[in-house]
Amino acid sequence: MTSRHARTAATTTAVVACGLLLRFVVGLEPVWWLAWLAPIPLLLLALSLSTAQARWATLVATLIGDSVNLAYLRLVMPWPAVVLVLLLQSLLWLFVVMTTRRIVLRERSALAVLAYPVAWVAADTLLATFAPDGNWASLAYTQSDVLPFMQVAALLGVPGLLFLLCLVPSTIAWLLWRRHISRGGVLAIALTAVAMLGGFGYGWQRLQASASGATMRVGLASIDDAIGPKASAGYIAPIRAGYDALVQALAAQGATLVVLPEKIAVVAPAATTDWQAHFSALAARRHVWLEVGLGIAEARPRNVAWLFDADGHLAESYEKHYLAPPERREDYAHGEAFATHDINGLRMGLAICKDMHFAALGRAYARLDVAVMIVPAWDFDYRDGWLEARTTSARGIENGYAVLRASREGLLTASDARGRILAETRSAPLPGASLLVDLPKAAAAPTPYTRIGDLLGWLCVSALIAWTLLRRRVANA
Repeated sequence: MTSRHARTAATTTAVVACGLLLRFVVGLEPVWWLAWLAPIPLLLLALSLSTAQARWATLVATLIGDSVNLAYLRLVMPWPAVVLVLLLQSLLWLFVVMTTRRIVLRERSALAVLAYPVAWVAADTLLATFAPDGNWASLAYTQSDVLPFMQVAALLGVPGLLFLLCLVPSTIAWLLWRRHISRGGVLAIALTAVAMLGGFGYGWQRLQASASGATMRVGLASIDDAIGPKASAGYIAPIRAGYDALVQALAAQGATLVVLPEKIAVVAPAATTDWQAHFSALAARRHVWLEVGLGIAEARPRNVAWLFDADGHLAESYEKHYLAPPERREDYAHGEAFATHDINGLRMGLAICKDMHFAALGRAYARLDVAVMIVPAWDFDYRDGWLEARTTSARGIENGYAVLRASREGLLTASDARGRILAETRSAPLPGASLLVDLPKAAAAPTPYTRIGDLLGWLCVSALIAWTLLRRRVANA
């Protein structure tokens, strides 16, 4: 084998290895510690190859990595959209890695280690603001179970998490590429160490805060069996009776509030009155606050959540703001109003599933002094249950409120304002699944992030633009 062929084989092997490593990071249940290491070989590869080779190596490696979600994407969208999404995800990686490469090759100081985190945070911030699915599956969510680190979200949101998560592999890759530790290398190590110690130190301190002794008992219940607008009365009856039984059992155990999932049924407009009357009577009979999610198959379908008080009155009706891909295809309407209500001294807000992917909505509720978010949900065939539940709990960490999320084909999850999972179980078909939890009665506690929002994210967008303009000015000088 010639040296050229040997180099080609080595590069190909490295590209495939990078792609396989990324599959453990960008999947729906990522290996959290690999997220700190997997980008290192990809960055080294891009820095060591020519521009054209680096471009193709990055594109192929990230396509291999992103393809781990192929079956899931096919579940929620048609094949043309699947191919487009996978390509766009890889192009996003390509933009970040190649932007990092350009800056590192030009920038001789320790500031070069900031290129990768700045590029990723800038891209992630723009996605969160303008993409229809936001920054779904952001790399930041890979750390959702690392609670000392996740508390950084209360300070700087997802941009802060992502910046630190990218800073470590960026520094290591830069040092390995340079092959020696100069004064700049020492500075880069010091800056990274200080940032990490500061982040984890803040998180550790925040986790020390103890909850008050008072609690409120709440229940979550779910039945996976779907009810469509053409379902027969014989099919509907046992499912609705199953929900009645779950609510009754939770109320008998002392639940003050019971949360049911998103779209427990999709019904024709004419049937809406019957469904509302049924659950109104159930709430009054069991003397429990009751949230019910329903789809209404109008000319433009609607996805709503009803909140009944313990006397059976309809206290709030909320319409989903952000639509999932199947709902966008079916031209669902979307709401714009927020819904809050005080229950046993706690102000609670209503959102539905995908709404909680968007940090802007989470902050809006925090500014309404919400202490608990009630989130009915419907995941996709259990595959994305962990990711969706942890994305939702991240909104609670960002803004200082607890979250009650009841999903079909996913997880029933209760988390506190620090993202601690108080209780969790998997949903199930008939007779269903339920969860009972004593929720600490903590008052609303808006965080620094609630006040400043994605300031770091937009600073990174500005920094990336400035770096790009500077490069052009130098090139034209």
